Amino acid sequence: MNNPIYFNRPAFLGKEFAYLSEAITNLTGISGNGVFVKRCEEWFKQNIGCDKVLLTGSCTHALEIIALLLNLEKGDEIIMPSYTFVSTANAFVLHGGKPVFVDINPLTMNIDETLIENAITDKTKAIVIMHYGGVSCDMEKIIGIAKKHNLILIEDAAQAVKSSYKNKPLGSFGDFATFSFHETKNYTSGEGGALIINNKNYTERAEIIHQKGTNRNRFLRGQVDKYTWVDVGSSYVMSELNAAYLYAQLEDSDKIDKKRREIWDIYNEGLQELAKQKKVELPFAPSECKHNSHIFFIKTKDIDERSELIDFMKSKNIYTVFHYVPLHSSPGGLKYAKFTGEDNYTTIESERLLRLPLFYNMELSDTKRVVDAVKEFYKK
Repeated sequence: MNNPIYFNRPAFLGKEFAYLSEAITNLTGISGNGVFVKRCEEWFKQNIGCDKVLLTGSCTHALEIIALLLNLEKGDEIIMPSYTFVSTANAFVLHGGKPVFVDINPLTMNIDETLIENAITDKTKAIVIMHYGGVSCDMEKIIGIAKKHNLILIEDAAQAVKSSYKNKPLGSFGDFATFSFHETKNYTSGEGGALIINNKNYTERAEIIHQKGTNRNRFLRGQVDKYTWVDVGSSYVMSELNAAYLYAQLEDSDKIDKKRREIWDIYNEGLQELAKQKKVELPFAPSECKHNSHIFFIKTKDIDERSELIDFMKSKNIYTVFHYVPLHSSPGGLKYAKFTGEDNYTTIESERLLRLPLFYNMELSDTKRVVDAVKEFYKK
């Protein structure tokens, strides 16, 4: 049997060892806010064009900081898609918020911007949009809605490092944005995240929350002679070791981006014939959106066909996975949130979607093997 093709393996370039060694031997410490944390934060400032970046232990942590910044009261509503990772909702539920789910656009799997206004009430505090697979939401329309109703706009850009909308980087549009560096992402630290702050009104308090509720950052800048507990907060700082691993990848982000694009293009070109025959659907990105090749998925006829295809691929030693189970149908979603409008696409489209293996260290020959296996399944 052929060697296994796993769905994902964390990106590894080789120089991570050298940077980890440098971090360990650096006498300034490894707990956080060291040399590599600062290098990573500077990379994002330059590539996103933001004033403030805080590296966090996870993207979940970054979302939790935002929830604290919003001073949510019990029952305050946060509009978001149901087709997203649990942290997008749970971070706000933890601090008194109530997720209000709306349906998705079946072409992009992103929130349907035409349904957002119908979900706004006098309890609505913010809109959270998630750029699925690094393909941007319709930011022009969503920004207009947020401004019209004076709502905070949050970009869950967990999957969207180096993606853009109308040539502007994702993460630069909302009052806040978050990124993930989980091992499944294009650029990884194993676990990790970043909070992007584009609204300067929140910068100082975000620093305090990030540092366990203390004014430690002001102390480090020499603005106070000692630091103390001044607000709510938690231990949200990223370890210097995680940052060292991450920086090795950010420094060579173009190299990773290029390889992932090659894999994505092999899939896209190799499966075009099946798409023309309407046996599968392939990813779609509007012309104004430049994605980062984070995900390549196909959509099957229905959930039964998807299950058969997963089993067939496994018989070929190829591991494929589906993605989110819609949050509104989960026990947590039923308990803590609500769905507004009709679920015309969220559930049915989620049941058709199948993700193919895609990671930086994947051999291009293996990518072609995946394409051949999908074709073989549909020949039958």
